[in-house]
Order: sequence, then C-alpha cells, then structure tokens
Amino acid sequence: MLTNTRNYSLDAYDEIDFIHNYYERLVLEEIFEQSTRVQEGDRDFLADVACVALNRMPPRYIRHDVDMTFFMSPQDIQEIRNKVVHAVTDAINYVESRERGEDVKLPSVDVSLIANRASKPNKAAKEDDEAKKTTKPKTSKK
Repeated sequence: MLTNTRNYSLDAYDEIDFIHNYYERLVLEEIFEQSTRVQEGDRDFLADVACVALNRMPPRYIRHDVDMTFFMSPQDIQEIRNKVVHAVTDAINYVESRERGEDVKLPSVDVSLIANRASKPNKAAKEDDEAKKTTKPKTSKK
C-alpha cells in the first residue's frame, strides 16, 4: 500500500507556532529600521518588502532563535546581518520601483554562508589532525 493509513493528530495547529524561519524577525526589524513608510504604518508595503526580502534569503526553519545562534561564530552573525541589510535594501528599492511602474530586476544574491556545517571540519577530524601534528614520524632501522 502506497498511502500511509496512520492518523497524525495535533491538538491544534497552534501547537506548531514555535516553528519559524530564523530570518523573519531579522528582516521585519530591518524593514522597520530602513523604511519611514513602514514606521508610519504602511502594512501593505511592509508585507511586499518582507516577501521580496525573505524570498532572497535561504530558508532556516528553527524552533528557537538560540538554536541557530548558539552554533554560529561572530563572523557568521555579522554575515547574516549584512545579507539581511542588503536583501531589505534591494527589496525596498524593487517594490518602490514597481510602484512607479518601472520594470526592474533584482540583483543576484548569494544565499550561502561562508561557514556552514558542511564546510566546517568535524571535531573528530580536527582531533586526528592535531594528533598527526604531535606524533613523531617513525624511523626505520636497517
């Protein structure tokens, strides 16, 4: 049988409200900081800019913000901050240009982080490298 007959039940979908995209809060805060229109209460502009900016960021779904920040270096945090600032700036310019009737293109964006888990050596590999450095090479006797 290809279908799963198991019934999954959540008491209410608000039980999964704790799952969110890490960038949502950062992007919304940055939009508010950059845009007087949003500060004055333009919710439609906020929504348009947020959607454009968030679609330019990599998805990072987490339960708690500390889950993500705990494993990031200060350089990772700064890089994320810079990417959010650029994504929001580009999104504001894009939405405002579209409102003026201009046919604009968004600049390309690199959504990868410099130091992601795949590029970081694991602890065991690091310990092996350290052991090799401290072990003296064996000399053969003839």
